[in-house]
Amino acid sequence: MGKIVQAAKITHVPSIWMSHTMPKYKGIRQPAIDGYARLRQDAIDREVDTFIIFDTHWITNQGFHLNTKERHKGRFISHELPHMLADMEFDYRGDHDLGETILDVLRERGERALGHSHPDMGMEYGTLLPMHFINDGVNARVLPVAVNQFSSIAENRVWGEAIAEGIRRSDRNVSILASGSLSHDFTPNERSVEGLNAVNGEFNRQMDMRVLELWEQGRFEEFLDLLPDYAKKCTGECAMNDTALLFGALGWGSYKGEIDIYTPYFGSSGTGQANISFSV
Repeated sequence: MGKIVQAAKITHVPSIWMSHTMPKYKGIRQPAIDGYARLRQDAIDREVDTFIIFDTHWITNQGFHLNTKERHKGRFISHELPHMLADMEFDYRGDHDLGETILDVLRERGERALGHSHPDMGMEYGTLLPMHFINDGVNARVLPVAVNQFSSIAENRVWGEAIAEGIRRSDRNVSILASGSLSHDFTPNERSVEGLNAVNGEFNRQMDMRVLELWEQGRFEEFLDLLPDYAKKCTGECAMNDTALLFGALGWGSYKGEIDIYTPYFGSSGTGQANISFSV
């Protein structure tokens, strides 16, 4: 029987790539890279077979979608921020079998769910950037999950629960990673350069800090009651549905685990970011 052996809420800001590759910005996101390193070591220690990434940059408008290709290979440049993230080569095994098992569960439950193995199906940096660091040396399979921008928190709870059941029906040790920000209100363009290391607005920063406090105190049910308003009022990335998928897979309000902050909270181009491990 398969199981979830790792779970985390992770950052994917392109300034991590700048920190990694551009001398001018060397080290500005080292805490994020260090957090990735801890997640990588956890994955090795827990013998992760497959990373499932809830990718808020693979944005869909209808239904539930999985990238079920057998292999992901290419060279990536961000169309959104090409000056920040380019020349990223990647080559990962996919997990078609696990994807189909998850899709079976979703369809059994009456959900519109599709898997895509088309050779031209690409990958987004919500998956590629963290995988560049976390999967280095782990060599696990990669199964990207799209995030539907028009779906509800309730739908993503159901989808997350189905993902967990699909994992149980498999023979995989799985890491589930919610790849998206906390607050996500980008700094306006005229202030974008000076806002590289800032959160846009004290309200958003205070809300992010409160959410982290609730998580540290294990008050997950209170957070989940807060989540719809939090996503709306703090401009949640893809409506914070990656977070809803994560908690759905972890058991929603019945989750009684603990968190470990691997990368302390930081601002990036107006958005609130961290790497946070959830015990399983």
